[in-house]
Amino acid sequence: MAEKSSLFDMIGPVMIGPSSSHTAGVVRIGLAATKILGDVPEQASIIFYNSFARTYEGHGSDRAILAGLMGFQTDDRRIKDSIELAQQTQLKYHFKSIANASVLHPNSIRLTISAKGREIEVLGESKGGGIVNIAEINGFNAGFSAALHTLIIFAADVKGSIAFIADVLAHDDCNIATMSVSRKGKNDLACQVIEMDSGIKPVTFEYLKSLSWIHEVIYIPQI
Repeated sequence: MAEKSSLFDMIGPVMIGPSSSHTAGVVRIGLAATKILGDVPEQASIIFYNSFARTYEGHGSDRAILAGLMGFQTDDRRIKDSIELAQQTQLKYHFKSIANASVLHPNSIRLTISAKGREIEVLGESKGGGIVNIAEINGFNAGFSAALHTLIIFAADVKGSIAFIADVLAHDDCNIATMSVSRKGKNDLACQVIEMDSGIKPVTFEYLKSLSWIHEVIYIPQI
């Protein structure tokens, strides 16, 4: 008999079941990736690792990741039909499973998604209870949960840049909860990930984008 999805109220998000880590968390990883891309993907390469590699079909993780990539929330009843719905949209996808990636979290997914000529790669981890960790973006360490307002800045590794951005956000009354920096090398491209208790004003976002040493600014409201 085919497995059926049902609605559960959990410690965590209200979600379409059967599992918070294999469904709700996976939806949120897909949602975060779509926000980072800035558009609904047209192409998606989806790799399930370790526990996910063995169970993604039976536990509905395949449906969950497609739902997230299409912008569905964790409690959206369309999750159970997301494979059929994806076939009706512009989203072209393929799944791959790798069961023995010992260096990765047991519930890991790597997404390579693209739309309108832009492509990104995201590594996400589902921690349980709908909690996720976006571990990597385009090869940079990221380490954010998407549960807070998040600013991702790709910029030249210039002296004083971290303090400068923190000061800009302080003037916007943004309280920084966490900040991390990953770089490819000294004086090379760096990725700053800043989680905030509140969102930033559009004028602040546009100001950061206008700075010559900043390559790209991505803002993700809490998911």
